[in-house]
Amino acid sequence: MKRTPLLLLLLGSLISPILKAQQFSPIRMDSLMSILENNQVWMGSIAISKGDQLLYQKAIGFADLAQKKKATIDTRYGIGSISKTFTATLVLKTVELGKLRLNQTLATYFKNIPNAEKITIHQLLNHSSGVHSVTNDKDYLTWNTQPQIEQELVERIIKGGAEFTPGSKHEYSNSNYILLTYILEKVWKKDYAALLKTYICGPLKLEQTTFGRPQNNSGAVSESYRFTQEWILEPHTHNSVPLGAGAVWSTPTDLDKFFNGLFSHKIINAASLDAMKKIDQGYGLGLFQLPFYEHMGFGHTGGIDGYSSVAGHFDDGNYNVAIISNANNYNNNEILKFSLGELYKKSFPLPDLTEVQLTDEEITSLVGEYKSEQPPIQINITREGNKVFGQVIGQPSFQLKAKDKNTLIQPQFGVKIVFERNENKMTLYQNGHTLVLKK
Repeated sequence: MKRTPLLLLLLGSLISPILKAQQFSPIRMDSLMSILENNQVWMGSIAISKGDQLLYQKAIGFADLAQKKKATIDTRYGIGSISKTFTATLVLKTVELGKLRLNQTLATYFKNIPNAEKITIHQLLNHSSGVHSVTNDKDYLTWNTQPQIEQELVERIIKGGAEFTPGSKHEYSNSNYILLTYILEKVWKKDYAALLKTYICGPLKLEQTTFGRPQNNSGAVSESYRFTQEWILEPHTHNSVPLGAGAVWSTPTDLDKFFNGLFSHKIINAASLDAMKKIDQGYGLGLFQLPFYEHMGFGHTGGIDGYSSVAGHFDDGNYNVAIISNANNYNNNEILKFSLGELYKKSFPLPDLTEVQLTDEEITSLVGEYKSEQPPIQINITREGNKVFGQVIGQPSFQLKAKDKNTLIQPQFGVKIVFERNENKMTLYQNGHTLVLKK
C-alpha cells in the first residue's frame, strides 16, 4: 500500500486477440515478455490501449505456483495503492453531487484524531494532512492479516499522533485513504464495495474489478510471491485493513478501461479531473505524474503482499498502460519505460538477463562493508554459497546477478554495481544517479 519506493533509499502465457493500431507492433513487447518469463524474473500481466482500443495484452508466469496454474489475461491481482485513484475518484464524484466539500474538515467525522479540526478532505487526498500512517507501525505485520473494525484502526491512527502541521508539507500516509473510505461510507450510508460498483465499475463495465480479494471465482485469483533464493508465498492483508487505500483487485485490462474512462470524463467532470491532476510537491489527488521524456502522464503505483503495479494515462497519445505482477524480481518501471518507448517510438534495447558464475575467489573478494560519506550510506555485500547479496543497512537484502566478474546487477530496482577490487571500492548506478562507496 505504500507509494512504491526504490529499494535503495539512498537514491531516493497467453496472448489474447490483438487490435493493431497504426504504427504499433506487438513483436518487441512479446520479445520482452518472453525474456522475463524464460529467465523467471517476473510473473504477471500487462495491457496497453489507445483510448478504448486495446493494443496489447499478455499474461506470463503462474497465478498459483503450487498448483502450477498458469496466469491468463483474466487473472486478477491485488493492485495496492492504485486503489487510491479509485477512492479519490469516488470522493470527487461525491463532491460533484453536493454530498461532500473538499474544504470540509475531518472533525465532522473523526473529531478525536489529532488536528482533526484543521485537516480538510483535500489534505487527506493529497497527503498533506499530517495523519499518522498505520502501515508504518512497528507491529503492523503482526495484525494486518486479521479483520479490523473502524474503531480499532481509528484508535491506531490516534495513537500515532500528528506527523506534522496540516498543510505544512506532504508525506504519504495510507491512513488518509483509510479515513476517506470511512467518510464515503458515512456520507452515502453504503459500503465501499457498493460505491465502487455503482459509480465506477458499473458505468465503465469493469467486470473484473472488485473491492477485496474475489471470493466467488477462485479460478481467476492469483497468489503472490517474494523472491529470496526462490519464490516464497506471501500472506494476504485482510481487506478491512487497507480499505480504499489498497484493497481493490483488478486486471490490467480493467485498469486501462478505468483510466481511459477517468480521463475522458465518463465518471467525473473536467473540473474534478483537473483538481486531481493538480500536483503539489509531487502529489495530486489520487494521482502522481509519470514523466517520459517530453511526455507527461498521470497515474499511480501500487505494492501490497508481493503484488506490485503501475498504471496511468498519457493525454498526448491517448494511451493507457497498466502493469501488475504477483512475483517481481524485475523492475516494473523498466517494463513501463519499454512499453512507452514502443508507443512513442523511442525504443529501448531488450534486457540482457544472462548471468555468469563467479569463482569462489571472485565472490570472496567482493564480500565486505562498503560506505560512503555523503550521503552516509553503508551497503554490506555477503554471500550464501555461490550467490551474492547486497543490503543497505536497515533494509532487506537483495540478490545480485553477475554480468561479469566486476559488474553485478539487481534488475528489479535498476541497480548496477561495478567493483574495483584493487582500490577496494564500488560504484553504484541507479536511475541516473551514481554513488561511490569504499570498503
